[in-house]
Amino acid sequence: MVDSAVADMQAYFGEDTRRINHALKVLEYALKLCETEPGDEVIVGLAAALHDIGIHEAERKYNSSAGNYQELEGPAIAADILSDYGLSQEELNHICKIIANHHCAKDIDTPEFRIIWDADWLVNIPDEFDVNDKERMRKLMKVFKTPKGKQLAEKAFL
Repeated sequence: MVDSAVADMQAYFGEDTRRINHALKVLEYALKLCETEPGDEVIVGLAAALHDIGIHEAERKYNSSAGNYQELEGPAIAADILSDYGLSQEELNHICKIIANHHCAKDIDTPEFRIIWDADWLVNIPDEFDVNDKERMRKLMKVFKTPKGKQLAEKAFL
């Protein structure tokens, strides 16, 4: 099922290899975190593959890829993609809620959400921060919500 979501995400993003590669890296970290953190691997995989699926619509509607716009647009697109996957309504709602909050961490705190949160941070830190600024890196460690996510971040960035 996760492979199907990856294929659907790649088709949706088309030639946008930057967004595809980002989603694939987040998925890779998320699945690695699933090895030691509690959480439903299918929910995590689907949410990781589709977490940024609203970015093109955000850019189209708001001329911005800001996280809050991705969170507004992503859930409906993800729900449409996932509609034929045979998920329960509860599973679908959970995935969409993760996507709707993956930048703000508002109104959700599940093992699957924490894994996606940490995986996205692990990918975003070297893209958005100077990893040579060790003081800043030490301060960023507080954003991690799983022990394994923090461990991987400390190993990579400190």
